[in-house]
Amino acid sequence: MRTTAELEERLARPSAGLIDDLSRLDGDILILGAGGKLGPSLVRLALNAIRAGGADRRIIAVSRFSEPGLAEALAGEGATVVPADAADERALRDLPDAPNVVFLIGAKFGTQGREHATWFTNAYLPGRVADRFKDSRIAALSTGNVYPLVPVGSGGSTEDSPVGPVGEYAMSCLGRERVLEHFSATYGTPLSLIRLNYAVELRYGVLVDLAQKILAGEPIDLATGQVNVVWQGYANEVTLRSLTLAAAPPAVLNVTGPELVSVRQAALALGAAMGKEPVFTGEEAPTALLSNAGRCHRLFGYPELTPAELVEHTARWVAGGGPLLGKPTKFERRDGRF
Repeated sequence: MRTTAELEERLARPSAGLIDDLSRLDGDILILGAGGKLGPSLVRLALNAIRAGGADRRIIAVSRFSEPGLAEALAGEGATVVPADAADERALRDLPDAPNVVFLIGAKFGTQGREHATWFTNAYLPGRVADRFKDSRIAALSTGNVYPLVPVGSGGSTEDSPVGPVGEYAMSCLGRERVLEHFSATYGTPLSLIRLNYAVELRYGVLVDLAQKILAGEPIDLATGQVNVVWQGYANEVTLRSLTLAAAPPAVLNVTGPELVSVRQAALALGAAMGKEPVFTGEEAPTALLSNAGRCHRLFGYPELTPAELVEHTARWVAGGGPLLGKPTKFERRDGRF
């Protein structure tokens, strides 16, 4: 993956399992938040999967589409594009019905100091969407941040572990889950909740954050010494395939890679690949935000790209001046302030 076109093609390459699952779903798939960080690649992945499976259905992409040209590009690739702000009551009411809804809308970046807006987007708006699409099947993106920091040797939080969000962002995300759960219980709406951390691709993610610090000579804080990472294409695929798991009560699924990734070792590998020695500060704490995605792997298999391969691709991309999204994950924050 050396160009944006090659990266987008890899992100949108469907597996046989996804092709089969989407071919067995009934009706159209409506994707809310299709213009966000991961929305366009998920739309393209869904389009490719239904084409490969010969399914006759629409992929409806809904977003404000603030990025110039994105709506036109997705429409040209076959999506039914609906420019709309789901936070607007009239616009939400006027959205087309669909038996399958993928809910990607959420707020994280810049939430510190705008907590009221964060809670509106992450906890109030999901309830409005769940009420509007109460007769649909919903797959909703959540986050592993709903779990507390756990001992590094614990194996990570499972779906049955107690939640314990740290900070208002994580609290609002648990609020999203609880509000969606309420509407699922009230209307019997089939629902899947995807607790994702940390998705990476070559323009964004923990590995990009580390690579940028290494190139800039900035110190890497080792307090959060261990992380989970997973290829964004796999996360997109599981989100779509989770529509087949949706149930009332909701199906909850951790989505991440099977490996525990050492921040120190990942930085050393990135530095070696880029020809620059990383600078470290601090020491590894005994706890970190870690998830166990064993249930996901049993259902959907392992991610196609390993951390070692992602390190190699990321180092080449960042060192070569590839385009970036400019949205640091702030994975090193242990107080939940993003």
